[in-house]
Amino acid sequence: MYRHILIATDGSELAGKGVEHGLTLAARLQARATVLTVSEPINTGFDDALGWSAVGTSMPEFQTAREEAARKVLAGASAQAAGVGVDAATLHMADRYAAEAIVEAAERQGCDLIVMASHGRRALGRLLLGSQTSEVLARCGVPVLVIR
Repeated sequence: MYRHILIATDGSELAGKGVEHGLTLAARLQARATVLTVSEPINTGFDDALGWSAVGTSMPEFQTAREEAARKVLAGASAQAAGVGVDAATLHMADRYAAEAIVEAAERQGCDLIVMASHGRRALGRLLLGSQTSEVLARCGVPVLVIR
């Protein structure tokens, strides 16, 4: 049925249910799995218009923290995958919007199913779902399994 499942996560509790479901499905179908997390671009918005930015001097620290957060999310998913006997690949797409990155990753990786939560947390450096889930459903040419 499905041979390669893309599992999107932001590390939230609901996304964790999606990871669990996607990995269990991959194990039962003996399918490949790729776990994806996305770090959205930093939007400094109004600050830059004023000629200054609150983020400016701490940008390298912010980027390092964002990378570390992504590593932790993916390490947790890798451990879950090993626990159910799935050798899952991991992928972090930085400075991308969630829906765009999910659709692109599914296409590039040759995935035939996407598993994602119905919504996620909204914060810089985290996967944004909800409206993003709707966008993936509208833009993607492969089936999407939405976990609530």
